[in-house]
Amino acid sequence: MPATSDATKPARKFHFISGMPRSGSTLLAAILNQNPRFRASMTSPLADIMGVVIAEASSKNDFSFDVSDDQRVALLRGLVENFYTGHADAGIVFDTSRLWCSRMPLLDTLFPESKVIACVRQLPWVLDSMERLVRRQPVGVSKVFRFDTNTTVYSRVEALTDPRGMVGFSFQATKDAFYGHYAPGHLLLLTYESLVNNPPVAMRAVYQFIGEPWFEHDFDHIAYNADEFDARVGMPGLHTVRPKVEPIERTSILPREIFGRFVNESFWMDPKNNVSQVPVV
Repeated sequence: MPATSDATKPARKFHFISGMPRSGSTLLAAILNQNPRFRASMTSPLADIMGVVIAEASSKNDFSFDVSDDQRVALLRGLVENFYTGHADAGIVFDTSRLWCSRMPLLDTLFPESKVIACVRQLPWVLDSMERLVRRQPVGVSKVFRFDTNTTVYSRVEALTDPRGMVGFSFQATKDAFYGHYAPGHLLLLTYESLVNNPPVAMRAVYQFIGEPWFEHDFDHIAYNADEFDARVGMPGLHTVRPKVEPIERTSILPREIFGRFVNESFWMDPKNNVSQVPVV
């Protein structure tokens, strides 16, 4: 039988993982990677690179008058497709970035069939998880806090939850996508609690959402780490995934007033907020 030419190969599909940090996006990517048809990883620079291209093709550049919208679309679509040329064996690619939830209209323009899976977690536990990472490195300092060594749990929480902070931006971007016009049919909110408590049910919902046949995953033998990246940002363990998917019971290390301040921020848990009927797993 003759080999299949590039012209007759089915078009590669792109989906996007977004949402909040410490909410299961790396775990989700590690699970998806068990499927040989899929390619997923931790946060990539693709969304940031696209932002630079968008800016340089705008009126920021004096020569942008000679760049049409059709050219902009072709440039950006080609950027995504070419970024993954080294993974030709993967028919479906999942790119991860907390920026994608803030760019739903762009994704709808470039890849109208694509889906966005936003990983979410109760906000106090996101902050608790971040604080635990900080306390594991008493002799280190993180880029997340701009290498400031004079911080407390209070100032760290303020920095994280600032609208431009690591947690604050992603939280607001997820809300933007959830309440936005492009959410129906394009957005799934995957809760960390569901993923770790009942991974088969959570993953079946993901497969149904993206319209792919089920693959039997091994939730007892997951492997993923990004030690080099985590070391660069001064936060070892940020993207380390435990071998077995299971819940870990623990008591929060956050001061009570901080935990209480954010305990009612899980907007996805109130059905009255879900006017667009975005699936929440």
